[in-house]
Amino acid sequence: MAVATPLPNPLSALDVMRDAPVIPVIVLQKVEHAVPLARALVAGGIRMLEVTLRTPVALQCMEAIAKDVPDAVVGAGTIRSAADAQAALLAGARFGVSPGYTSSVGRACHDMGLPLLPGVATGSEIMQAQEDGYTELKFFPALQAGGLAMLKAWQGPFGDVRFCPTGGIHLGNAPEFLALSNVACVGGSWIVPGDAIAAGDWARIETLAREASQLPRG
Repeated sequence: MAVATPLPNPLSALDVMRDAPVIPVIVLQKVEHAVPLARALVAGGIRMLEVTLRTPVALQCMEAIAKDVPDAVVGAGTIRSAADAQAALLAGARFGVSPGYTSSVGRACHDMGLPLLPGVATGSEIMQAQEDGYTELKFFPALQAGGLAMLKAWQGPFGDVRFCPTGGIHLGNAPEFLALSNVACVGGSWIVPGDAIAAGDWARIETLAREASQLPRG
């Protein structure tokens, strides 16, 4: 198995971002896919797994991964409220990711001890997140919100912030983002394609994960 380094306890958002170059953005339609998918990703060197709250079975999938794949670190994506964060934590999530940011979500995750990667797309959102104590942020939707040029522009005024750009990232452009000094990792769905999950092609997903885990970082 590719991953063996022990993780700190408690986990921080920076720990999540530094663990591998890519955090997979996972959409699961069936609970039975959760465990074999997680095992394939871990075997390929990816253990921080963002299971998005976009389907009715997402929480069940998190529970299954947390229970049966001890080398995986399950996280919850698409957290939009304190209730989402609470449900994810109860399902076994060890970190959260949000598409945007509100202070209520930030405070809730802080109070629960759930590391959060808040989503931001503007300077004002970064400042609000920083005011609430967050300096590791998700830049979303990355390509639509300015991509590489925006991240380069933020290096000056927000030099103390580390980003995980997500949205439009793929194997072809990921190295350009990872080369930036303010990018700790990227988020992407290309290593967990829906057709491979539906077909149970775990070997393909393991190969994609291994490829992603070996991407260089700046």
